[in-house]
Amino acid sequence: MDTDLTAAYVRCQELHRHHGRTYYLATRLLPAWKRRHVHALYGFTRYADEIVDRTEDLPPAERAAKLDAWAARFVAGLHGEPVDDPLLPAVLHTIAVFDLDRADFASFLRSMAMDLTVMSYPTYDDLLDYMEGSAAVIGTMMLPILGSSDPVAAREPARQLGFAFQLTNFIRDVAEDLDRGRTYLPDEDLAKFNVSRDDLRAAQAAGRSTDRIRELIEYEVTRAQAHYAAAAPGITLLAPASQACMRTAYALYGGILDEVAAQDHDVFARRALVPQRRRLSVAARALLTRTGTPVVVPGPALS
Repeated sequence: MDTDLTAAYVRCQELHRHHGRTYYLATRLLPAWKRRHVHALYGFTRYADEIVDRTEDLPPAERAAKLDAWAARFVAGLHGEPVDDPLLPAVLHTIAVFDLDRADFASFLRSMAMDLTVMSYPTYDDLLDYMEGSAAVIGTMMLPILGSSDPVAAREPARQLGFAFQLTNFIRDVAEDLDRGRTYLPDEDLAKFNVSRDDLRAAQAAGRSTDRIRELIEYEVTRAQAHYAAAAPGITLLAPASQACMRTAYALYGGILDEVAAQDHDVFARRALVPQRRRLSVAARALLTRTGTPVVVPGPALS
């Protein structure tokens, strides 16, 4: 492997270690040769997200131009052109090694562009359209790397796991998204529980949720749990060497929902985090779990 390619993989790993602690811990359970490819995909998605979310001081048109320019370098690389970029060589190499579907990457970049102009979603179907590119395709990108005894049967659970993980993030990060002027809780859900954006901002300022907001969050948690349930059968379809990794990621992201429930669904009181002791315990237990053992779906029965 040449020096530039090695450096690109290292850069992706650094982004993953710094920004994706939960997923990074799970990735440590993969065989070493697979890890760098997972880091590459994470680096790709994170860097695009950074362009969108860490350039807020720039005018929207300039932010869009930055994303377009980076996407153009990526597409040029897909066509075999030399790429001057700190991480794209690793992504392009991973795509070539596993023959990943280029359409997934186009869908992802479309959703990232939406974040520059779309601040809210009228219905859950509208949000699902966004998450198709920002989350579901991550599952299908990952599937060839993880390996599966039945890739066709594993595809839909992989998509559902993407939805589950992202909705978990949206529930946990309501306050952070408000700071960016966005709400990923559908308008129809806010109306269902008689919650306005002003109510959310007032709760953020007060550092505590109202009863109506807690009911709204509980509703979204239940919705996320349905995606976890739909994703569960896919874990046992993965290659044996990949099951501990995804079992850990599944349990830890689902554990965030447990933490939200434990604080009475008040996402403004504090950011829901899985304690480090539990994180390590989950990883150790996943390593000791027999291949093919079904995962436990997050829900009220969990402690």
